[in-house]
Amino acid sequence: MKLSEMKRVLAAGDIRLTKSLGQNFLHDGNQLRRIVAAAELKGSDRVLEIGPGLGSLTGLLLAEAGEVFAIEKDRRLMEYLEQCFADARNLRLRHDDALELLQHKPHDWSGWKLVANLPYSVASRILVELAQANGCPARMVVTLQREVARRLVAKPGHKSYGALTLLILLRYEPRDWFKIPASCFFPEPDVDSACVTLIRRPEPLLNQAQTKAVTKIVKRAFSQRRKMMFKLLKEDWPEEKLRSAFDALQLSLQARADVLSFEQFVDLTNLLI
Repeated sequence: MKLSEMKRVLAAGDIRLTKSLGQNFLHDGNQLRRIVAAAELKGSDRVLEIGPGLGSLTGLLLAEAGEVFAIEKDRRLMEYLEQCFADARNLRLRHDDALELLQHKPHDWSGWKLVANLPYSVASRILVELAQANGCPARMVVTLQREVARRLVAKPGHKSYGALTLLILLRYEPRDWFKIPASCFFPEPDVDSACVTLIRRPEPLLNQAQTKAVTKIVKRAFSQRRKMMFKLLKEDWPEEKLRSAFDALQLSLQARADVLSFEQFVDLTNLLI
């Protein structure tokens, strides 16, 4: 969908976009095709799309995948999508809040791929929710705020490295990402965006108990990232046990969370549980 057509559709339907819903629609055909290419779709693939908007990405997904399940929160856009794709037999549309649906109605997404331009305001929470699901998607190709993309691929010591980085790394490996300028969206957002590809690990790195524990440790350790991690963790773990674990891993008691690698967090968790 070209920008001129997008504006025409919005005007014809008297649809005024809502900033709180993150309604910045990608209209650049080259960028849309790059997103679809990153998904490496096959005719047998099932695709979850969150926030289809006016369907610019949806149409390309329908042409490549066997099934597309699109969740749209805005009733006005939902009505347009139902009309626009009335003949698409491989599309299921649902009018719902995607984050609430993921939180309250667990589903096995292990046989699916997430391909979506995620609403900025809930992008991180949606990714964590899916990554922590019992059946998480095989691949996630998502467009989001560039700063969030940096957090997903950040390394220890970088200012973008944090809880989101680690919670996603538990189940996914970042493969690639590319920048998408604000001019490719309508209306133009105040920030640049990026598309990130995340590939599910062949096997979970940790069992359920370990995953729960490392999630607790990571969230506590980054709750005040400028403070020493040892002092923060004392709120949840006995001091002597913490000292023993830190000594075993040769970690300084003055270390902050952002200097520890993913592997060190896993090792620390195993010593504490």
